[in-house]
Amino acid sequence: MKKVFSVVLGLCAIAVIALAFIPTSGGSFIDELFVEPTYNSLSGREGLDGQILAVKIDDTVAARPQIGLDTADIVYIEQVEGGLTRLAAIFSSQIPQLIGPVRSARITDIEVLAQYGTVVFAYSGAQSKFLPVIRAANLHDYGAQRQSPTIYTRDPLRSAPTNMVLRADLLMEKVAEDEKVVSRSAPNAWTFGDKPLDGSPISEVKVSWPAASYEFRWSVEENRWTIFNNGVPNLSASGAPHSPTTIVIQKVQIVPSIYGDKFGGVTPHSLTIGSGTGHILRDGEYFPATWSRTDAQSGTTWRAMDGSELSFARGQVWVALVEKDPIFTARLNPQNE
Repeated sequence: MKKVFSVVLGLCAIAVIALAFIPTSGGSFIDELFVEPTYNSLSGREGLDGQILAVKIDDTVAARPQIGLDTADIVYIEQVEGGLTRLAAIFSSQIPQLIGPVRSARITDIEVLAQYGTVVFAYSGAQSKFLPVIRAANLHDYGAQRQSPTIYTRDPLRSAPTNMVLRADLLMEKVAEDEKVVSRSAPNAWTFGDKPLDGSPISEVKVSWPAASYEFRWSVEENRWTIFNNGVPNLSASGAPHSPTTIVIQKVQIVPSIYGDKFGGVTPHSLTIGSGTGHILRDGEYFPATWSRTDAQSGTTWRAMDGSELSFARGQVWVALVEKDPIFTARLNPQNE
């Protein structure tokens, strides 16, 4: 028996040595087998720290399904005029060819984006007295009003104002031609790691604004959250569901700004500098938390109520900037799943 065992071990050793010398495009089989994956530092998903592109995206029923949103690293849900919501999507690990429908910028965007450095900002326009604020901000202003229609295209199957689609590949080529220095993902204030202890299992959470609402439902099969709006699945135009691994519910003060829309609506400003409370949702559970951000250039730090570090799950992150408390639905018998 010992002799047989020695022979088997010897054959295994020979096989491993032989495999190590099999030529591949990137090195030996063993090299590739033990290469550590790289992770984007904004979302924690597999991928490199690429240039950061922020795009303002419509969030009305007419705008859905949105295009390219499933590949964003971070998606912010912001309140706009009339109590509706609009999205600010941040891309870094992957920038798709098409993103949209693109809509106009708001004051909340400037404050939110400042923590990511000098990003490329794509949007469809803004109120005239707000445009100088965008130009003065620490970002690269690539709004549609200053770019060609080959970059900001129109989808013939959609109706205005929800038919503008960004050719993100052409935009980033233009940025390179202009020799702009663009920030790449840098370690944010939040971290990624194992699920914390003492979470509360839930099947769903509902967050709402005066004229919009979201339901985030936990999918045991997919091991991630699925998004619904008034019971309707929130999908990308590719058919892929919008399914983040971490949901951040950030309670903020939402105040009137000095800006407004052409119909007389006052633009709300979500205050994301300072401190407050909220919830982190990951792995089918929610964790009450506190947030703090000392200034515009600093990232947002999240901690458990006892002050300990509260890590996110690796993957796409959605951040809901809300004033109202969320409504949680408990998940029964999670230990039997």
